[in-house]
Amino acid sequence: MTSAPTWTIAEVAQEFDVTHRTVRHYEDLGLISPERRGTQRVYHRRDRTRLGLILRGKRLGFPLEEIRTIIDLFDAPRGRRTQLEYVLGQIDERRADLDQRLRDVQDAIAELGEFERRCREDLDKLA
Repeated sequence: MTSAPTWTIAEVAQEFDVTHRTVRHYEDLGLISPERRGTQRVYHRRDRTRLGLILRGKRLGFPLEEIRTIIDLFDAPRGRRTQLEYVLGQIDERRADLDQRLRDVQDAIAELGEFERRCREDLDKLA
């Protein structure tokens, strides 16, 4: 029987394009929990999966506490179904927030355009 693959902190950090400090930070927060062999951290498939979920959540703008809830649900008895239902609810909330931000930015751009137009008209009148 072959043993399950493991990774070092350097390998995990390189694979996910993050610093060692970032990986240790998520460990300090309890989001990942690598095995310790003396002073060496040994990462298993579960740690890599959780790190991938953490980084995906961060890219999507979720706060770390929300990410913790999502990945902890993965370990819950109903596991994946509960996690997916929860995540879908969070996605709806995040999308609504981003849609509102997009509308705000579009409004600000339109307002800037109108202000620019008036400034150019005033400048032309002074010429």
